[in-house]
Amino acid sequence: MSGTADPPLLPLPDRVAELLSELGCPPRLAAHLRAVHDVAHQLVDWVQQRDPAVVFDRESVLFGVATHDVGKTVHLAELSGPGSAHEEAGRALLLSHGVSPQLARFAATHASWGDARIGLDDLLVTLADKIWKNKRVPDLEDLVVARLADASGRAPWEEFLALDEFLTHVGDGADQRLAFQASFPIHG
Repeated sequence: MSGTADPPLLPLPDRVAELLSELGCPPRLAAHLRAVHDVAHQLVDWVQQRDPAVVFDRESVLFGVATHDVGKTVHLAELSGPGSAHEEAGRALLLSHGVSPQLARFAATHASWGDARIGLDDLLVTLADKIWKNKRVPDLEDLVVARLADASGRAPWEEFLALDEFLTHVGDGADQRLAFQASFPIHG
């Protein structure tokens, strides 16, 4: 959850690392959360530098990314296979450990980005969870572009080109992040 990594990755926030330790978080899950958290840092930095007028809660996004798959501590089969049971379980787990509903929601919303009620914070969490492994999801990216264009006043095509260039750059490091994650055992 912290310490040196190859590739260099930011450590998880102390509060998250403590929570994951309490929950007996599997090493592979901790590595995944750390890799996605690092990508999310890059993403929120990029948004803030490119579009200072865009309103989002940076700390909420970073906490959300760092805990989005916490429900997989309960649904271990979803560490190596498909499934969505971890989403609501993660939200409930976070709530039971004193995390506010505003922050716990990301565990449940990171896969439901198509819902029209989902805000930019949730979209950024989801986007980081995709691009860390260089998975491009055009419909998700279009939603992010629309939100950025609305906030910045720029044409959507301008926001699209900038986001595409940024995501391509971040995606270039996916193989290293995937190797980092795979270097940890699924079970601790």
